[in-house]
Amino acid sequence: MQSKDLQNIVLSKYQNGDTPTKIFRDLNGGIGLRTIKRWCQMILQSGSITLSSPPGCPRLARTKGNIRKVKNRLRRKKRVSARKLSMKLDISERSVRRILKNDLGLHPYKKVVEPLLSDDQKIKRKKFASWIRTNFRKEETMRILFSDEKFFDIDGVYNSQNDRVWTIDRADADKNGGIKHKRKFPQKVVVWLGACSKGVTPLVILNEGIVNHAVYIEKVLPDALKYGNQVFGSDWVFQQDGAKSHSHHLTQQWCRDNFPSFIGKGRWLPNSPDLNHLDYSIWDELVNIINWNKVQSKTTLIQQIKSSF
Repeated sequence: MQSKDLQNIVLSKYQNGDTPTKIFRDLNGGIGLRTIKRWCQMILQSGSITLSSPPGCPRLARTKGNIRKVKNRLRRKKRVSARKLSMKLDISERSVRRILKNDLGLHPYKKVVEPLLSDDQKIKRKKFASWIRTNFRKEETMRILFSDEKFFDIDGVYNSQNDRVWTIDRADADKNGGIKHKRKFPQKVVVWLGACSKGVTPLVILNEGIVNHAVYIEKVLPDALKYGNQVFGSDWVFQQDGAKSHSHHLTQQWCRDNFPSFIGKGRWLPNSPDLNHLDYSIWDELVNIINWNKVQSKTTLIQQIKSSF
């Protein structure tokens, strides 16, 4: 609560007949009893609370001029660096952050990464949503087996934004894991996985790192069919994205001949990771569980994928 608001409360209560002690208790220690008594004396003498100067030390950094400069900078450019602002205004970075948070009431938010959808893709999403609503009841969507493939390589992953090494200087950081080495052509494998309301399928690891329609039909689709029949019986739907191995005419024919139902070629939307559980969260969970320090070769990579899964 601002000092002016407190003054108005004290003025109102004292004019209504409350004693300084009662006002102090009503404010629950929000302001000292000695100050309340001094303010009441002012009210008694002049009918108002008149302070010769604002309470506390004068502001040297969070002045009205600096607050206005920060506000104008935000109007011109949404991305603002507190460090650069502090250098430009010749005040501390801490003061800049206080201006942003306390004086302007702002909060910092990280950018959310989303797929960039073209107008054509937006139209396809709308058509897909209409098709789903027309052809699937809610209980039927619970019988969809979603599927996806993902590349894993022996270099692993790291978060450039949040992974930090705390040391006294850059040289010490480099000695203690501050450098992430990336090979030009790292060894990699392809992992296929299915997920549905009943759980997840067994992993299918394709050691060759290449998935064409022949490999997909031979090594992936039979596992998907076996799992779907086990958990759903003869009434379920198989989903796959529009990868070339999936949309190949022989793959489509195999799906028509074997699956009770499947989402056919051209129906599933491109660039839509938010619609598949695997893209949305499961792959990320698996990646973060793997102990990448133990991954030195393709063999150890496969071992870690299996044990983490």
